[in-house]
Amino acid sequence: MDASKSALWQAPGKQNYWGFLARCVVVATRGNMRYYAWMSLLFAVGLVGLHGFAVQTRDGMGLTAMNDHVSWGMYIANLTYMVGLAAGGVMMVIPAYLYRDHEMHKVVLAGEVLATASIVMALAFVAVDIGRPDRFWHIIPGIGRFNWPMSMLTWDVIVLTVYLGLNLHICGYLMYTRFLGVQPSRRLYVPAVFVSIVWAISIHTVTAFLYSGLGGRPFWNTAILAPRFLASAFVTGPAVIVLTLRVVQAVTDFRVSDKPVRTLLNIMRVTVLLNLFLLMSEVFTAFYTGGAHAVAAQYLYFGTHGYNALVPWAWTSVALNVAAAAILIFSRPNRRRVLVACVMAIVGVWIEKGMGLIIPGFVPSTLHELYEYVPNLLEWKITAGIWALGLMIYTVGAKLSVAVYTEGQGDNDKA
Repeated sequence: MDASKSALWQAPGKQNYWGFLARCVVVATRGNMRYYAWMSLLFAVGLVGLHGFAVQTRDGMGLTAMNDHVSWGMYIANLTYMVGLAAGGVMMVIPAYLYRDHEMHKVVLAGEVLATASIVMALAFVAVDIGRPDRFWHIIPGIGRFNWPMSMLTWDVIVLTVYLGLNLHICGYLMYTRFLGVQPSRRLYVPAVFVSIVWAISIHTVTAFLYSGLGGRPFWNTAILAPRFLASAFVTGPAVIVLTLRVVQAVTDFRVSDKPVRTLLNIMRVTVLLNLFLLMSEVFTAFYTGGAHAVAAQYLYFGTHGYNALVPWAWTSVALNVAAAAILIFSRPNRRRVLVACVMAIVGVWIEKGMGLIIPGFVPSTLHELYEYVPNLLEWKITAGIWALGLMIYTVGAKLSVAVYTEGQGDNDKA
């Protein structure tokens, strides 16, 4: 559809930057009862999380289940997953721009919006893990005192912030030119698109280096941690986009051909097997060679000395990933089976990169003592609140993206 035909973005009003922002607010706040109910639910959950964060800020991190031996828990586990989800959004950009797949162009905005929401959530998890928001300035290079450039966490925050800026520029510029009714200048956004492709890989690579560079944590000291992160990221990113497209097409008049979905599923068929292969390589190395690396793996998959809190998490992750791979590869999935496989992959990778990766790095401790960690209610509340924030951003971004490609204001009112 030509840009000048969008009645939604060409509604009466000032055709300038402020008019564009005002129009975005109108689109984001209009919808049917299902939209209002969904956003109200997310807002309520967000308030619960905000209250939990306020209590944690007032009384300290001692309220969490973390301690001196397990200093990273649910928050950093979700940070790892969110960085991967943000990196997975690049899979929509590569076919559309590198291979000139015009059918994928409508999906690019969804990938950029997903990356934006995921980065905001990742930075939010960093903020709550610090314990006090007024300490965040310590990880700003040149201002704080966080041992930069040696600190990998500071590098992680830097690359995440730059990636957020790239995605905001791409999304904002494409929507703004649509609002003005002009064709976007390729020289003003295509370079940012290609930089975002490289940057998406870098953000998860830096996150992997954050763990594998810690010599005192043998469970993370592996050269294939970064490839594992990237493989799992390219499972969850396409899976979330497929789910989003199905939901959007069910509640709006927005339509895309089946080709983008087939492309995303073909990507998942490769990456889900690659992720399982890399996981199998890690497991083989740990159990066949033994040593310090195997102690944490033993605790994760089978338990040790009566401690087995993570065993159900680990095997649930394996079962979900294997089941998702089987559905995607060994059958011709219909629409319902595709959605089930995508949900399985998303949850399976969330467990694998969260509770199945972060916590075993601390159990046993560097003193060879066993201190089990299970997130408590406060951590679940804060985590749910940040997820609600991210889903609100993603929902609004998806709604604006639909408005860009939906002809006529009446069509968007159904969303």
